[in-house]
Amino acid sequence: MTVKPVLDEVISKFNEKVEKDAALRKELEGVNKKIQVDLGCEQYCFTLNACKVDKLNEGTIECPDVIIISDPETVIKLRSGEMKPMKAWALKKLRVKGSIEDVLRLRKFF
Repeated sequence: MTVKPVLDEVISKFNEKVEKDAALRKELEGVNKKIQVDLGCEQYCFTLNACKVDKLNEGTIECPDVIIISDPETVIKLRSGEMKPMKAWALKKLRVKGSIEDVLRLRKFF
């Protein structure tokens, strides 16, 4: 089973949240980031540009600003609320490589 539908849903909800939240839009103004999602058996990438996440693409992106490393099972548990991001991080089921600013910004996805 692929987690692409789960990630598509996360991106869709994030974009809806940005549309409705003026403070979040202001925070994201001028932010242009390339994100790589490495799930071991699955690789995805997307960009955050103009306060919106473009569509999720399969494969890798050149020179990502942020790399999210996890596994499909953890992503599904994070999305369902069965596991919290901090617990996943503490258990080393979720790792994020990037600047601290970018890592903190990613919390808004969950």
